[in-house]
Amino acid sequence: MNHSFCSDDFSLKPYWWDNTPRPQSGDLALPGNTDVLVVGSGYTGLHCALQTTQAGRHTTVIDAEDLGWGCSTRNGGQISGEIKPDYEELSRRYGSAEAHALIAEARTALEWLGDFVDQQQIDCDYQRCGRFVAAHSPRQFDKLVARVRRQTPGLEQSMRIVEPRDQATEIDSSYYHGGMVIDAHCSLDPAKYHDGLLRLARAGGAEIIGHCAATQIERSADGFRVSTSRGSIEARELVIATNGYSGALAPWQQRRVIPIGSYMLATEPMSLERAAKLMPRSRVFSDTRKIVVYFRLSPDGRSLLFGGRVSVFESDPVKSLPALRQEMLRIFPQLEDVRISHTWMGFVAYTFDELPHLGQKDGIYYAMGYCGSGICLASYLGNRLGLQLLGRQEAGSAFDKARFQTRPLYSGKPWFLAPSVRYYQLLDRFS
Repeated sequence: MNHSFCSDDFSLKPYWWDNTPRPQSGDLALPGNTDVLVVGSGYTGLHCALQTTQAGRHTTVIDAEDLGWGCSTRNGGQISGEIKPDYEELSRRYGSAEAHALIAEARTALEWLGDFVDQQQIDCDYQRCGRFVAAHSPRQFDKLVARVRRQTPGLEQSMRIVEPRDQATEIDSSYYHGGMVIDAHCSLDPAKYHDGLLRLARAGGAEIIGHCAATQIERSADGFRVSTSRGSIEARELVIATNGYSGALAPWQQRRVIPIGSYMLATEPMSLERAAKLMPRSRVFSDTRKIVVYFRLSPDGRSLLFGGRVSVFESDPVKSLPALRQEMLRIFPQLEDVRISHTWMGFVAYTFDELPHLGQKDGIYYAMGYCGSGICLASYLGNRLGLQLLGRQEAGSAFDKARFQTRPLYSGKPWFLAPSVRYYQLLDRFS
């Protein structure tokens, strides 16, 4: 690699791993049987395991890689409690009552997550910082104004408009045309959060084993027999919690999630004064483009963490880095002299209806398809999933009611992404 803009200690590992390296699972042996087998050690799987172990179920969590290796420790640490479709779109699909229920439950998930972190005293730099949604055009600014003024009764939240003339109070950039602040949105260190969940699950009695790839599922007399790279295991209940990393192990689920690469970089540390000038209120940021970018300051307030979808199929973050850096410089040209210390990527899972889903199919429980809101919704729906597995009355969710869609000829490889991205890029240019 010969990128001159990279620091001397440049790393291809996520920024978060510097302070929280991927935990080792030691030489823990795979048991021959278990009550509950969870495939996937991210937020979904660990929150599910917290519920089943608390209820006394022998629970085993396995992962093909290091524990939490996927997007649970690769994301940008931004927490929204929002879903992609708006109330009008959801009402057209499902009616007003269901639309209200879906949006309200996503907002409940945000409150639930904050309470969980507080109650469990997870040290993960959780901040209720608010979000600035930046308008990439005057037309989009007008749409934000309308959104704030015409909130759906019963779904109001604390939002306010920042006029273009006042934009410098939020961001030191002339790229945008004003924006909107959503006060409830939050941030955290995703690797610290995952580490806290892992400690809780282990303390509760869950067996959590990394580098144990599940390779085949078969029905057995008492439930399931799952073959893995470390032997086979019998389980009465089976949970698939692989989200953007779902593969051929569970074809029904694989056909219903669309893995989309999201790319991130971190700048080398700046002075506190210089970094604070970029974003004076230290909020999390996203913008109104369909091909969205998102960014924030690091928890120590010294580095810019910048992410976006700058490639379609590229899995080598070195190759995508120049385009990602160029996107950063469009917004912050004053960072031309600041070198890049980290770059990495991960796969988020979208769905055809842009909603997360949980439930069971052929006796296999699942929750997935968080469409970029994984910290909040994966945590909350993993919790719901564990409660549903236990048959708890309070386990109901609006997200288990809509049909989990796929498309003809789709088998998990999104051949349609490239033309879709080009279409959305055109929309962004003229919207």
